[in-house]
Amino acid sequence: MTTDALSNRRCVITGASRGLGLEIARTLLGQGARLLLCARNLPGLDEAAARLHGQFPAAEIHTAAADVSVTADLDRLAAIAQQTLGGVDVLVSNAGIHGPFGPLQKTDWDYWLHTVQVNLGGSAYAIRAFLPLLERSERGKIVLLSGGGATKSRPFLTAYAVSKTAIVRLAETLADEFAQQQLSIDINAIAPGAMNTALLREIIEAGPDVVGHENYAEAVKVVQSTPDTESDKTAAKAAACCAFLASRASDGITGKLISAVWDPWSDFPQLTDHLRRTDVYTLRRIVPAERGLPWK
Repeated sequence: MTTDALSNRRCVITGASRGLGLEIARTLLGQGARLLLCARNLPGLDEAAARLHGQFPAAEIHTAAADVSVTADLDRLAAIAQQTLGGVDVLVSNAGIHGPFGPLQKTDWDYWLHTVQVNLGGSAYAIRAFLPLLERSERGKIVLLSGGGATKSRPFLTAYAVSKTAIVRLAETLADEFAQQQLSIDINAIAPGAMNTALLREIIEAGPDVVGHENYAEAVKVVQSTPDTESDKTAAKAAACCAFLASRASDGITGKLISAVWDPWSDFPQLTDHLRRTDVYTLRRIVPAERGLPWK
């Protein structure tokens, strides 16, 4: 990827005030993007924007407070994007929460539903709100953050696991829907890899009796074996993958769940035809014959 791969690309990033969202913003700016950043906490967002301006003095960075679980906020954000950027080429839906920890029967049900509304509803409605702008782009791009909740069972984190898995199916379904509507929009989900973030530390703070011993042990392992420099490398890979999917180099790659750490996404431009013809990097049901079992 060149330093101007996103030159003048108009990008909106949700959940951009810290962590991975901020790293994505930094990476996109480094490749020439124009940004509208959103988060619930406007002072924290403005502080993040000031840090980015310190690194990229000439960059165009706009900020707006928005809660992705509130549809009116997302409608307003789309209007702000039109006013400030003149349109949108890229939507990065990064905002998300872990939600309640513990057995399903003991979780706060309102919080459980709120988690699904933030993680799934926030992404789905953001797409809905920004779609009229993305349709007017020469090539629109949507990048969704699925997290590790999509690739395996996550006992005691049910709201997180369910909502993040649904994000993947949302990407797959909308990729087909856009194709049938002949829209020039690519949509993909990213599994960014384990990082020493505030979300991960929430699991440790909750303790093994609440989140389950397996989830707790995995979180402790990441924190203890992954120093900040290694965690930074993972975040950098995730942000670079996001930048690739936001760029025109990824044209035609759509409906996939991509591991930023493990998949050879930088080689995808040479594999686009293969990716279109196969179900690799998707979630699928396994049938008995695939495991050498005799029943149908």
